[in-house]
Amino acid sequence: MGKAVSGSYGDHYFNTPVLQSPGPVPLSIMTETNQSSLLRNLKRIPGVSVKTSEPLARYTSMKVGGPADYFCEVEDVSALAALLQLLRREDVPVCLLGNGSNVLVSDAGVRGAVIHLAGSFKRAEWRQEGEAAWVDVGAAYLVARLAREAARRGYAGLEFAEGIPGSMGGALVMNAGAYGSEFERIVEQVDGVTAGGQFVRLARSELNFGYRRSDLPTGMVVTGIRLRLEKADPLEVSRSLEEMVTKRKKAQPSGFPNSGSMFRNPPGDFAGRLIEAAGLKGKRLGQAQISERHANFIVNHGGARAEEVRQLIELARAEVDKQFGVRLEPEVRFLGEWGSSGLLTRTGIT
Repeated sequence: MGKAVSGSYGDHYFNTPVLQSPGPVPLSIMTETNQSSLLRNLKRIPGVSVKTSEPLARYTSMKVGGPADYFCEVEDVSALAALLQLLRREDVPVCLLGNGSNVLVSDAGVRGAVIHLAGSFKRAEWRQEGEAAWVDVGAAYLVARLAREAARRGYAGLEFAEGIPGSMGGALVMNAGAYGSEFERIVEQVDGVTAGGQFVRLARSELNFGYRRSDLPTGMVVTGIRLRLEKADPLEVSRSLEEMVTKRKKAQPSGFPNSGSMFRNPPGDFAGRLIEAAGLKGKRLGQAQISERHANFIVNHGGARAEEVRQLIELARAEVDKQFGVRLEPEVRFLGEWGSSGLLTRTGIT
């Protein structure tokens, strides 16, 4: 796999369009003076808190991953714009990390700056006109929380998202979906900030979605989304939502950290079925294991390394390709620096 691109949106899927400045200077060759100057400038931005060498495992649902050179928590849009402008001027690679699902951070960590949205990006405002309802929600708001709040208010259309563990920004970028529904069906408007720090607002007619993707402008950081829902009986919406919960609990692993689905479903088939048919369900490397409940999940039994997870992913791809001629495409996004690739031998796999 080589070296993953620094400059992505990782949430539960989730990379976004690249946020990479042209010709970034690797942090490893920056002088100590330049690094100190950058850190001072980062700390001067109102609404931005900065940590250096911050372990990212605590921010991912898989609970693996090395440190970020600079971990920047951002409180509002003006702080985000100022931060992006500074990082662009300094040619520092940028990565946006949401709720940490559907991403795999390398053991070596992420060079450059990792941005984490907080503060005003965790707010939601609701309004209703007749039978239609709208919610303006920040990119850092949790998807499952919003789905339950909509059900409580009697607004239908978001029930499918109850079990999605990511943030709204990540869900939008990846056009997350389940049980026949996707976010593209309910999105009305998207707000964001460009890599140069400029505010952007996109209407529904300007958005283009596909399977697990949204074609947003390169370098745009999603800051807010407007969704359109429909007024319904709160009891009916809640009942529908609980049906989704029951389906997920029966089908998906629980009790162990994981990053959600590892692979996209190929046309006309399911990645989990193919991996299980290839005889890999329950295969384990160290503390990482292809789930015994659902073969499209890899779980962390405690202390798993990112490299173990990656090698299980490569094994699944190789075996499914060999046995069925189907090349699975990862849904999980790789962040950070990765060593040389190479298919895993069966040594050490149980």
